[in-house]
Amino acid sequence: MTKLPPSEFTLRVLAGPTELTVRLAGELDYDTSDDLIETVLEQLAAHSELLDVRLDFTDLTWIDSTGLSVLLMIHRRTSAAGVRLHLDHRPDVLERMLRITNVLDHLTAPVACCAAPAFESDDGDGSEAEVDGATGAGAT
Repeated sequence: MTKLPPSEFTLRVLAGPTELTVRLAGELDYDTSDDLIETVLEQLAAHSELLDVRLDFTDLTWIDSTGLSVLLMIHRRTSAAGVRLHLDHRPDVLERMLRITNVLDHLTAPVACCAAPAFESDDGDGSEAEVDGATGAGAT
């Protein structure tokens, strides 16, 4: 069996007071995905004041399903921390995967940190108020 050489992959971290940029180069796949998630999680833990995490894909050459899974994990962690995730300079290979899997809008949606509840009691008696012609009970 032919053994393939390790994929070329590098990460460069640029941390500012409220913004973290991680520049990826090479192949984000099964062999390299752990490096990315570990780096981002370490930076989130070390910089609690972060507002934005930017993943710069300018030099990304390939991504597989494991790489996509890591992007979803990073999104889950940044969202939980109230940090916006940005996927910058997406090459065609990444753009295609995000569109085929229908996760582009999910990964690039704004963080919903302080949204008001959709239904509020109108008189404090526990009943649900009507909002835009729909009530909370059975509204779709």
